[in-house]
This record gives sequence, C-alpha cells and structure tokens, in this order.
Amino acid sequence: MHGPSTPSSAASGSSTAPSAAAGSAPEPASSPERSAAAGSDSGAASSPEPTSAGRLPSFDLSGSVALVTGAGRGLGREIALAYARAGADIVATARTESELATLCDEVRALGRRALAIPLDVRDLAGIRAMAARAEAEFGRVDILVNNAGITVRQAALDVTEDAWDGIMDTNLKGLFFCCQAIGRGMVERRRGKIVNMASVNAVTGWPRRLVYSATKAAVVHLTHVLAVEWAPYGICVNALGPTLIETDQVRAALTDPAFEAEWLAAIPMGRIGVPRDIIGAALFLASPASDFVSGQHLLVDGAQTAR
Repeated sequence: MHGPSTPSSAASGSSTAPSAAAGSAPEPASSPERSAAAGSDSGAASSPEPTSAGRLPSFDLSGSVALVTGAGRGLGREIALAYARAGADIVATARTESELATLCDEVRALGRRALAIPLDVRDLAGIRAMAARAEAEFGRVDILVNNAGITVRQAALDVTEDAWDGIMDTNLKGLFFCCQAIGRGMVERRRGKIVNMASVNAVTGWPRRLVYSATKAAVVHLTHVLAVEWAPYGICVNALGPTLIETDQVRAALTDPAFEAEWLAAIPMGRIGVPRDIIGAALFLASPASDFVSGQHLLVDGAQTAR
C-alpha cells in the first residue's frame, strides 16, 4: 500500500545498503562534452545519442540489476516482478523471509537471477551489510526502488512518540540511508535510477494521516535535492506518488463501505487504482526511456490531485 494510508498499519521492511566507502565522491562531469570525451572506460556519464526518426525509447531492462525494498508483498512485489519481466535481475528485501522466497522463485521462473535479503530498513547496520552483499553477489545495483513503508491512522491529538518514530524511521530515515548506500556505487559508476515511493498524501491534507503524510512530503523534497546533487553523475532520482491502490491489504480495508466511498469520491476517474496502474510508471522511471527525467514526483492518481 502506498498511496493514501489505510486504516491499519502495514509494514514491509526492506533495505538497501550503504557501503562504508571513505573519502570524497568522484568528480562529476562538468559538461556533456566532457562526459562524452571521457568515454566508457572512465565510467563517466556520457550524453545519449540522438534518437533517430522512427526509433522509440526503450523500456527494456535487460542486463540491469534492480533492488526493491518492501518487495515481499503489495506494490513492491508487483514492481519487482514487472522489472524481472522487463529483463532485470532482482535483489528483493523485506522483513518476511517466506514472502521473499516465494517472490524469488517467481523471478527465477522468468529466467532472471534473484537474491533475497531479509531486512528491516530501520536497521542502519543491516542496510550497510545489505548493500555490500548485493554488490558482492551481483556486481552492482543499477536501479533502486525504495518501497518499504508503514502507516498508522491516528488523529493528530492521539499521535504517540512511538508511532511518530516508527513511521519516520521507516518511511524517511530508512529510505534516505538506502539511497545513500546504493547511491555510493551509482556515483562511482556514474549511472543509476532511483525511484522513491511517495504518495498523493505528500501534496494533499487528509485527516488522521499526519505522520504518514509528513514523511511522504519529505520524501518528495529529498528526491528533489538528490536529483540535483547527483545529476552530474548521470543518476536520475524520481518519486512515484500513487493514490489508493488495491493491494491485498487495501482490499481488506475496502470492505468498510465508508472507507471505499471516501476514496471513490476523491478520485475523479471513479475507481480505486490497481497495481498495473503503478507498474507502467515504475517501469518508465527505471528504464532508458526516462534518462532525462529527474527530480520529479510522478502522481498516478486518477486526477485526484488535479482538482
């Protein structure tokens, strides 16, 4: 679940890993000409060749390695499988080992490599270890999807410190340190795609969703800053902002007629989103088709935020 929050809290853990690399970051390329002159041997980002007439941008992920946090269920699972179908090998992280095992079996059945690493993104040492293992076993990570997230619906006057810390540590702190961990290798290689899961709640005010909404708004601005800071290294950083999407957890919440009516009234297209609505956007942001798209919050919401 990642759009607006559902009545219950649902956590998919996940992680990526910071390597503990010492020293300063590599010099960014100062211009496209410099990058192109450096060539592929230097690892510098190079300017793409102009697209010839009649040649469509590619959504193919063949040869890429994608790491998806919170991949055991819901949107994380759907995105991981979509990336595998598009040709990527998958590193999947979440807190529940059995869910990861099932996902990785499905990825391998598609002919792709899969690596499952159980992890709670609130564990920063675990993130560092995760990053090191992913790089050691697959050589690199080309695509990072920060999908792990939790929520608790509470009125502002009822928010507890534990609820605040738990949501902030998972949705924001964990997400950033996953970016940092995997971003180190991307900066060194001067290429990469990062997709941070945000929400329509990042840009709209909904009662009883204060902490969740605050984390998602922060994720959007964190995405802006990383996009600018890492653009010279050829790294695209974007956020994906779903409305309510009908995952297994959300389906249970939709048995409450009042909850369903609230969301149907909010979405001009008159339906709840389904995973395939998100998969296309997630594939676009990970693929060569989005090589000049960075720093964006792509809202997938049936016109909800256009009002």
